Amino acid sequence: MAVEDIDYSAELILVVDDEEMIREIVCEMFGHLGLKSHAVGSGKEALVELKKERPYTFLLTDISMPVMNGVDLIKKVRKKYPKICTIAMTGHSREYKYIDVVNAGAMDFINKPLGIEELEAKVRRGIIERNIREKLNRMSITDSLTGLYNQRHFYTTLKYEVIRAERQKYKLGLILLDLDNFKYFNDTYGHLAGDELLQKVGEIIEVNIRKGVDSGYRYGGDEFAIILIDADKDIIQRIAGRVEKNIKEECKLGASVGYQYFLDGMTVEMLIEKADKKLYRSKNLKKEMAGAG
Repeated sequence: MAVEDIDYSAELILVVDDEEMIREIVCEMFGHLGLKSHAVGSGKEALVELKKERPYTFLLTDISMPVMNGVDLIKKVRKKYPKICTIAMTGHSREYKYIDVVNAGAMDFINKPLGIEELEAKVRRGIIERNIREKLNRMSITDSLTGLYNQRHFYTTLKYEVIRAERQKYKLGLILLDLDNFKYFNDTYGHLAGDELLQKVGEIIEVNIRKGVDSGYRYGGDEFAIILIDADKDIIQRIAGRVEKNIKEECKLGASVGYQYFLDGMTVEMLIEKADKKLYRSKNLKKEMAGAG
């Protein structure tokens, strides 16, 4: 990744050092680099600041500090805020080994006095490594064809949401759908056309669910799933109806849909089974109507 491809404006760095002059110099350096930063004078203050839920992406902390040293702070931050990249800095390099700091959870180590070029290099490296990890993580949970989440992530998410719905007594819905006569479509128009159709269905699902709330999944083959958070029966029906209608209009192919809302005592398996039975009831009803026609 080239330097110019990195967006510094999305970063916010918390600087921790018990020397005020060091804090001011470091924050001034970050300002020259176009990086936003905020400074505090102790590990305790840093933990208080992080509780404010400001969007910190980096922690740059001195190691030698009274009461709570930097290694202990890094361990606490790593445990509670695992997405924050941490860099340790010290003027006492002989007192602390690089491996000890890394084992505490820091991604890198920098010696005082700090130079602006080295400081930028450390932060840039952290951004690149973080972005690579996030990309690999997205790839591991995403269906490469449709861009929706994959089946493995479906089960992980649904299990979590069922537990949360049971504990917090909030509404949860599940929609399952598959395409009618997809095999015939594939055999008639070819697999390339079939793949394009599946991609289009993925786009339709993304457009019709509530962004940042609900989530769409390719369940397998031509089967799809939608998990709806804090959704009552009316919302579930409305979204299911829109998706089915748009698939028919835009793909010129029908879709069978089954949905179920969470009830107390339901397991993941029960929720899926209820939705699945309704889906096949819908599919069989279509077959009966087609046969009668």
